Amino acid sequence: MWLSDTQKIGVGLSAFGFAMIGLGVVLFFDAGLIAIGNILFLAGMSMIIGVQKTLFFFTRRDKLRGSIAFFAGFLLVLVKWSILGILIEAFGFLNLFGDFFPVVVNFLRHMPVIGRFLSLPGVSQVVDRLAGYQTQLPV
Repeated sequence: MWLSDTQKIGVGLSAFGFAMIGLGVVLFFDAGLIAIGNILFLAGMSMIIGVQKTLFFFTRRDKLRGSIAFFAGFLLVLVKWSILGILIEAFGFLNLFGDFFPVVVNFLRHMPVIGRFLSLPGVSQVVDRLAGYQTQLPV
């Protein structure tokens, strides 16, 4: 499936939003950069999947705790409580998008250089645990 031009712009906005959040964290939790990054991420997400589906995603009953945490963290960043706000946002982000981590890890394992790194014995176990893969116990 190919992306439309709007979705391509959305991917760019989301990536730029993550870059701004990362830069804001590196620059001693600069609230302005983190807030701009959050706005770009939300705008990009709404351009990727559409405004109505974005609203549905954030208001789903099983995602409500993550949505509240994400937006509460966003508000804390806006009132210049950057460190606490980004921690609460991260908790909300993990609750909202934690279901996608196994898919991302599986995709990364099929890439040439990164896949080899993720297949190393110690790294593989850590990544599996972070992604939430279930390991079967020997019978």
